[in-house]
Amino acid sequence: MKVSALGSFLAISFGLTWGIALLLLLFPEQLISIFGEVSYTNPLYIIAVYAPGMAGVFLVLRYYGFKGLGSFLRRFTLVKASFSWWFFILFGIPVIYYVGALFTGSFYDPFPFDPWYSVLPALLFMFVLGPVEEFGWRGVALPLLQRRFVPLWSAILLGAVWGIWHLPSFFIGGTPHSEWAFFAFFIGVIALSVIMTALFNSSRGSLIIAVLFHFQINNPIWPDGKPWDVVLFLITAVLVVIFNRKKMLTHEDRVTEVLMPGEEE
Repeated sequence: MKVSALGSFLAISFGLTWGIALLLLLFPEQLISIFGEVSYTNPLYIIAVYAPGMAGVFLVLRYYGFKGLGSFLRRFTLVKASFSWWFFILFGIPVIYYVGALFTGSFYDPFPFDPWYSVLPALLFMFVLGPVEEFGWRGVALPLLQRRFVPLWSAILLGAVWGIWHLPSFFIGGTPHSEWAFFAFFIGVIALSVIMTALFNSSRGSLIIAVLFHFQINNPIWPDGKPWDVVLFLITAVLVVIFNRKKMLTHEDRVTEVLMPGEEE
């Protein structure tokens, strides 16, 4: 797959997501009467969220066929990462949200699911919603960007695009983003992109680790730590760059393959 395929990826991702958003803004009553209120379960919302993932899979099929798609999906078997990275995914991300919640005063808010086991379908749903984006962002876009730029600049560019892609959701009622401040979100997404890029390269392009990271960011059981969680993720991103500056600022050890390492022609 050529770097120029990024244009097609962005066209599909933004075309689907922003196209659906435009329709919802222009014809809200008609679309709500057909598909229901805008929410996580609205099919239009799901398609809009899935757009980068759909774009990534489409381009893999376009360039490599079904055999290539199998190789692409085998990146889910790449689970090797350092203990510190796994610790951060499993425990560091929750700590950031809980510390942020201490500053905002929401640390002691009651558990949002009653009865408690109603959290289980919510966890499952969130695992198959936002993380599907990673088929595109880290699955296709990041490896292609890293063919041209060092990881840090690739991370910042991708983070900026990732943040702007979310922009329509800030203007549509019923989405969680409609209650957030875009600038803080935008900075937070760039910070997350930097962290994920370092993790992505460390794991040799693992899709499952990218999906798990994304899921932890969206995990519905964490308390609301905004905007302090953004500050903490930004500090974490700076520390990641400092401690991985050689890898983040050079072309060494960067992942540039879309398919399973060693299988791309």
